[in-house]
Amino acid sequence: MKSKTSTVLLVIVIVLVVLVAALAGWKMFFAAPVYHAVYLTTGDLYFGTLVQFPAFGLKQVYTIQVNPQNEETPLSIQRFRNVFWGPDDFLHLNRDQVVWSTKLVSTGQLAQLISQNPDLIPTQQGSAPLPPIDSE
Repeated sequence: MKSKTSTVLLVIVIVLVVLVAALAGWKMFFAAPVYHAVYLTTGDLYFGTLVQFPAFGLKQVYTIQVNPQNEETPLSIQRFRNVFWGPDDFLHLNRDQVVWSTKLVSTGQLAQLISQNPDLIPTQQGSAPLPPIDSE
């Protein structure tokens, strides 16, 4: 009797592990990325895919560059790993330094720009300009 109960419990545990692994694999490989904006106490604003585990941070990180000399497009967005000092494409965040974070809607201009041009390689004058904001 004890052996049969142990076998049933083992089968249930194995099935649950397989289901959790399948769900995690599906989210990792097939789900569309969900982008977040994260504002830090330093005044820095970063965009990317928010990761909670194994470390809190952003992957596929983007940052806003300010270029006051360019009156046409004073703000541009750049892939973090493409900056001149060559950082990794993961930004570890200190939870205590996060002022706020928000999910970007997939239909928003910034999320679409990142999805359509994920590398945003810098041009000679800067990087990919932010699209104009529609006045509604």
